[in-house]
Amino acid sequence: MKILLVDDEIELTDPLSKILSREGYQVDIAHDGNKGVQLAIENNYDLLILDWMLPHKSGLEICQEIRNHALTTPVLFLTAKDTIDDRVIGLDAGADDYLIKPFELRELLARVRALLRRMPTLEQNTTERLKFADLELDRDNQLVYRCGKAIELSEKELDLLEYFMRHPGQLLTHEEIYNYLWQDNTKPSSNVLAALIRLLRRKIEIKGKATLIHTVYGKGYRFGYS
Repeated sequence: MKILLVDDEIELTDPLSKILSREGYQVDIAHDGNKGVQLAIENNYDLLILDWMLPHKSGLEICQEIRNHALTTPVLFLTAKDTIDDRVIGLDAGADDYLIKPFELRELLARVRALLRRMPTLEQNTTERLKFADLELDRDNQLVYRCGKAIELSEKELDLLEYFMRHPGQLLTHEEIYNYLWQDNTKPSSNVLAALIRLLRRKIEIKGKATLIHTVYGKGYRFGYS
């Protein structure tokens, strides 16, 4: 599980990141709002832990910006702001939970575990229909619908599209996609992924409708509106 911790108090982030790492999480750190929102959008995190008051851009602004990018990553605010109005503002901005400084470490870890448990896993959701705008994926019947039109996909194309649809707006690197699609097998050459992307685009794109799969040159791909 990957966590992004954004806080300008180094005396907090250093020990907290070590504790989270000992709990088995992979932790990235940012000490200002600009870097925090950049990392949050470009990487595939399972949880964001944000301080409210940050240099350059507040945690509230980070939360609002990632939600505007259609990112559904859970957000936990750490803040000294403790009024009901402050909590309401944070939750309305898209935060999932709120912890007042100073806090007990046990409570923080419990809230982290609770937020991560809420995340749907692929195994738990194989029977649901995923939807993004006018695109709908029916995993059980191996069909995709765009504007109501049924589209048949291969198993690998379905896997790739499902991965994209579960991470809208996020930059998915070539390595992350390879690791997801070919978990138990020897990974194919790099042009295999490019060819798979081309086939998927050809099938789901409709003239006059928005392109949904975008190439981030040298890095990977992003699904959603540009």
